[in-house]
Amino acid sequence: MHIRFDHTIVPSTDKAASAAYYTEVFGLPPAREEAPFLALDLGNDVAFCFAGWDREVAVQHYAFLVSEADFDGIYGRLRERGQDHWADAHARKPGEINHDDGGRGVYFRDPDGHWLEVITVRYGGRPSTV
Repeated sequence: MHIRFDHTIVPSTDKAASAAYYTEVFGLPPAREEAPFLALDLGNDVAFCFAGWDREVAVQHYAFLVSEADFDGIYGRLRERGQDHWADAHARKPGEINHDDGGRGVYFRDPDGHWLEVITVRYGGRPSTV
């Protein structure tokens, strides 16, 4: 059996603002309209679909595996924005990154408070199955 994850709906209070934030921070092409959502295509054929109708958002955690070069770009953009970020999921190490599993990682929040994580090595060094 071969099952692939296709998309997820990201709760947001403003889909255009959310899509623009992810596009800017991650250095991605603009989101496309996939009514009633704005869809942001990620590099592994998965789409983040921003809803935009929520008045309140239940905060979610989204983790992104990126290359070392992409990490440099993302982290640089976070710093240029003056974005709060942490080395740990408990937000006890502000303004730092981690070096877990021999890679690099950082945590930060999107405009709706979703907890985002960017890592260069999977937890435990788990290899990719693709």
